[in-house]
Amino acid sequence: MKRSTDRILTTHVGSLPRPPDVLEMIRAKSAGRPPDESAYAARVRSAVSEIVKKQADLGIDVVDDGEMGKPGFIPYVNDRLAGFEPDRDARPSPWGGSREHLEFPEFYEWFGRTMPTPPARALHMVCTGPITYKGARHVQADIDNLKAALRGARVEEAFLPAISPTSVEDWQKNRYYKTDEDYLFAIAEAMREEYKAITDAGILVQIDDPHIATHYVSHPELSVAQIRTWAEVRVEALNHALRDIPRDRIRWHTCYGINIGPRVHDLELKHFVDVMLKIRAGSYSFEAANPRHEHEWRVWETVKVPEGAVLIPGVISHSTVLVEHPELVAERIQKFAGIVGRENVIAGADCGFATFAGSEEIHPSVVWAKFRALVEGARLATTELWGRA
Repeated sequence: MKRSTDRILTTHVGSLPRPPDVLEMIRAKSAGRPPDESAYAARVRSAVSEIVKKQADLGIDVVDDGEMGKPGFIPYVNDRLAGFEPDRDARPSPWGGSREHLEFPEFYEWFGRTMPTPPARALHMVCTGPITYKGARHVQADIDNLKAALRGARVEEAFLPAISPTSVEDWQKNRYYKTDEDYLFAIAEAMREEYKAITDAGILVQIDDPHIATHYVSHPELSVAQIRTWAEVRVEALNHALRDIPRDRIRWHTCYGINIGPRVHDLELKHFVDVMLKIRAGSYSFEAANPRHEHEWRVWETVKVPEGAVLIPGVISHSTVLVEHPELVAERIQKFAGIVGRENVIAGADCGFATFAGSEEIHPSVVWAKFRALVEGARLATTELWGRA
């Protein structure tokens, strides 16, 4: 895993705005009208090439495929895990019944009417049999597409996002395994094949694990202490899935989801940072730019980061259309560098910018402006931290 040895490197979380024609193909596939398979594969491949070039042109150092071919950062596993079938039960709003919804029902009723959602069929499955991994050809396509796009690209490194066992467990219901823990570890064992395929190909794997942070707000009946106990088991399951994979090939990301809302009940970092640092990762990506969490940089003064690990704090946010000033971005970077050392910080984003196909949180033009601010802020921070541009 690259480090900021002579300048502050830049990266992001994963999902990026998809081209309109790719979105139409994904929507058609989700609606049961799959496009021609070869045409779809070719267009995804070219879209990956385009998005890698876009990242490189903007100056992003550690890039990915933008999740161009995925309907969403969780439901993409519908094509990769056996043992599931479509869940015909109606699902409530993802924030329905949450601590946030209970306090701000009018806001979330309005939000549900104004925020577009992807086709329901793309979202939820239910486990009805033994879970196995059947996605070898899909993950290989992801690998091949990214490697082809990287040829000639001026970037430092590349990663592919993959969903955590915890988030699959939360998203898809279990009607087969006797216990929640049996279900969780079955998912972990299956997803291990995807994680290992990515790292065996020489690409970093990023574990997307938002539910570690969002479970608290989604379950108002649970205390912080109960959430910590719950999270400990989920960390154990993820480490089981990551066993024998070199730690420095693993990025781990958590966030508070695409809840562009009041966020007054987000689980505070101080309540779970020690648990998350038990995850066998080479870097930790987390929200640090939005106004609900920016002050939490001081938490890192109170904990010991694992030896050799890198922090990837979000210094631009998906939760506001305001484009961060590069000088503010630089200040944010320097705060973390002052705690863990400049070589142990990579400048990142709070979350993805198109976590579900068709539900972009921020307009693409604003996303690219934020990326330019990220790159310029990293340049300014480099000048301050190394005494040169």
